[in-house]
Amino acid sequence: MDNNSNCNNNQNCDCPTNDREKLLKEIMQYDFALTDLNLYLDTHPCCQRALSLFNEFKAKSDKLRMMYNQMYGPLTIRDENNGTTWQWIENPWPWERMV
Repeated sequence: MDNNSNCNNNQNCDCPTNDREKLLKEIMQYDFALTDLNLYLDTHPCCQRALSLFNEFKAKSDKLRMMYNQMYGPLTIRDENNGTTWQWIENPWPWERMV
């Protein structure tokens, strides 16, 4: 997915300001597209183009989520289990790590 290339980083702009924000925004874009494709496939289950896009976007989202988890920690509770300790409750919480 393409990031905003027209951003001039003024105060009214919601463009990412660092690598972490850019990665998170890209994950959100793919996840939004997956939700939309999911709804479409619910009513058009035989559409091969939509199914192909769903699989492509899911693979990209999974890869980006893995990168985010390795660099910044778990993004969701599903990303947490490392098999030896339960680190989800350690501070800071994922939404507090943006700073």
